[in-house]
Amino acid sequence: SSSDIFGNDYPLEVDLGCGDGSFLIEMAQHYPERNFLGVERLLGRVRGVCKRIQELGLTNVMVLRLESQYTLEYLLEPHSVSRLHLLCPDPWPKARHHKRRLVQQEFLHILHKVLIAEGEFLFKTDDAEYHEWALEQVESLNSANPEKTMNPVPWPEDEEEGSFYYPKTDFQRLWEAQGKKVMALLCRSAAKQ
Repeated sequence: SSSDIFGNDYPLEVDLGCGDGSFLIEMAQHYPERNFLGVERLLGRVRGVCKRIQELGLTNVMVLRLESQYTLEYLLEPHSVSRLHLLCPDPWPKARHHKRRLVQQEFLHILHKVLIAEGEFLFKTDDAEYHEWALEQVESLNSANPEKTMNPVPWPEDEEEGSFYYPKTDFQRLWEAQGKKVMALLCRSAAKQ
């Protein structure tokens, strides 16, 4: 929980596969009243992000070097995460590799468990087929488990200003510079009974 990791009860947001940390750090700077946990497997990236966090003197952001699904399943307490960000993950485009995609039924079950009531799952990809796949996975979860509803809701328009501040990741900037379209999916978990 937030209090175990950060020593306070601010809402906890998790960035799975935080990459170079640009999104994570910008969010932590913009929202000092929230805690941010970045999860990243690659040591070089983790070191780089930790160095920037130290240089900026940020106390509301930390990075964990672990596998994404393991972190969700074994490290995070039930109903402890207010928002989970999965931005620009590997789309594994070949059909035989689809089983390697992070967004699957098992992942969504675990995600639903760690999210607070009306917690949010925010997903972005430049792969139209993966975007469609993620939506189908959410719909499958909902139809098989009505008590685990994750409702897709419209992604807010104003990412740069307003109440929905949402900086772009390094990958999103790169893709948009190449003329690719980035698709977003926002799901909100039902109020827990």
